[in-house]
Amino acid sequence: MPVINETLGQYSELFMLLAAGTYTVAFIAFAWDLAKSSKMLRAVDLKAAASSATEKVTVAAGRAGGSLSAPDAGGPAGRAERPTSGLTVEGGTAAGDMKYGAERRAPARVAVALTVLGVLIHGAGVVTRALGAGRVPWGNMYEFLTTGAFVAVAVFLIVLIRRDLRFLGTFVIGLAIIMLVAASAAFWTPVGHLVPALQSYWLIIHVSIAVLSSALFTLTFAMSVLQLLQSHRQKNLSTGGADKLGFMRLVPNALSLENLSYRINAIAFIGWTFTLMFGAIWAEKAWGRFWGWDPKEVWTFVIWVVYAGYLHARATRGWTGTRAAWLSIVGYACVIINFTLVNTVFNGLHSYSGL
Repeated sequence: MPVINETLGQYSELFMLLAAGTYTVAFIAFAWDLAKSSKMLRAVDLKAAASSATEKVTVAAGRAGGSLSAPDAGGPAGRAERPTSGLTVEGGTAAGDMKYGAERRAPARVAVALTVLGVLIHGAGVVTRALGAGRVPWGNMYEFLTTGAFVAVAVFLIVLIRRDLRFLGTFVIGLAIIMLVAASAAFWTPVGHLVPALQSYWLIIHVSIAVLSSALFTLTFAMSVLQLLQSHRQKNLSTGGADKLGFMRLVPNALSLENLSYRINAIAFIGWTFTLMFGAIWAEKAWGRFWGWDPKEVWTFVIWVVYAGYLHARATRGWTGTRAAWLSIVGYACVIINFTLVNTVFNGLHSYSGL
């Protein structure tokens, strides 16, 4: 048995507190970015619309006075009707490719920098917890939540390298803050040894893949929520309604969100399939059977079925748009139930909440 170092455990709790504080400031910066960018884009659109209207009036007056020749595709009239704003696209949403634009958004840059600082502090908390316990830090609910929040934020930052998903910052960082607060307030557990059933190398394999897959599901959950909001906003704008969700101007259109969410869900589903398989192998080695209808096993399978249904329905049955988004959200709700209620309420062989 490794020696428990309670001092490192206390340092870990301090790092978790500092990480939560840093994430809170980053959350505010991400929200500020959405609010500020919304106002900026609206002002640019209004200016572009006014400029276009002025040019059209000038061209029309020139035609009436006979001072201008009939325009062709490359003439002044053709140029006058082209959009003058490079920051917006048709439909009043951000670019669907989610690539980084030329404009510099100071609040977003500050938010990402704070998130990087927060994840470094958070990582130090996870590492010191592991060193204090002399094992991997996911043996109870406190450790599941703190490690899961760390992986979710780390995956978010990694994806930011290739795609401008800073509009997801408020959702992802907000969820990480909730997880850290829940870990400290409801599931705090002093650093200690693993229960005998968890003392296996399969813990590293099985749980690490499950946490990584859950982090990807967290990203797609945030995208699906934004997809529903953006879809409602686009329908409202198409009927001439007022834009009551101005902050969504920085978010890509609903179809782009759905397509990226589908691809990430497909990757996470593969990971969850391995989670289910490795869990069965571990169960056979620990309890002498691959499957026993334990509540944890059942809910792990339920999650697999929901996401399999989501992928199948969207790929072959034409379940796109809001129906696909709701299926993705239901899948993530099952993930939350699996990692909270199943571990704390249901009695079973997997009741390792530490409470």
